[in-house]
Amino acid sequence: MVDFTANFDNSQQEPMVLPAQLPFLLLNGSSGIAVGMATNIPPHNLGEVVDGLIALIDKPQISDEDLITLIPGPDFPTGGEIHGTDGIWEAYTSGRGSVQVRGVSHQEEIVLGKGRHRRNAIVITELPYQVNKASLIEKIAEFVNLGKIDGIADLRDESDRDGIRVVIELRRDGNADKVLERLYKLTPLQNTFGVIFLAISNNQPKQFTLRQMLQEFWTSGWRP
Repeated sequence: MVDFTANFDNSQQEPMVLPAQLPFLLLNGSSGIAVGMATNIPPHNLGEVVDGLIALIDKPQISDEDLITLIPGPDFPTGGEIHGTDGIWEAYTSGRGSVQVRGVSHQEEIVLGKGRHRRNAIVITELPYQVNKASLIEKIAEFVNLGKIDGIADLRDESDRDGIRVVIELRRDGNADKVLERLYKLTPLQNTFGVIFLAISNNQPKQFTLRQMLQEFWTSGWRP
């Protein structure tokens, strides 16, 4: 059963919660801001959240360590790599924390033109969550033109239906590791996702831990 309440002008009744068989607030994530408060919940993996929820139902006293082993971190749809676990632990146990995310790249030796000249390149294949590819390329080009990033000879977007492929061609004297270090420092190729597990419970905003959010779904949410 789902309780109903009057809408904003008392003309109709509306459900107080939307029935769901899964904790979609965790699965899909959510971001929003209001007066004096904000929420920023990252998306999570379906299988991991279900495993964590089942474990919590079967063993309500499960430790935070065991719960976070089952749900080790957010699952960002654009890929990227999470660097460090301290921010995840803090967010899951306190309801607020910062997660550092980097784009995924590798180095390739590319052939240039018919002369078959070879040059090293950095190829970006995944981006941090909510980073726009065109804006990232624009930022890189801007810092190269300003002389803040050295060692780059060319920059092009070779992305297609199979995925993202941003090629950063290096000069002969370019050092890939040093270029990447500057890219992480100056551009959105590395950014920080600020986690805030804020949601509405009993008509009141509340900051949840990961455990509390799963418990809230199971104890007050709709179940078959």
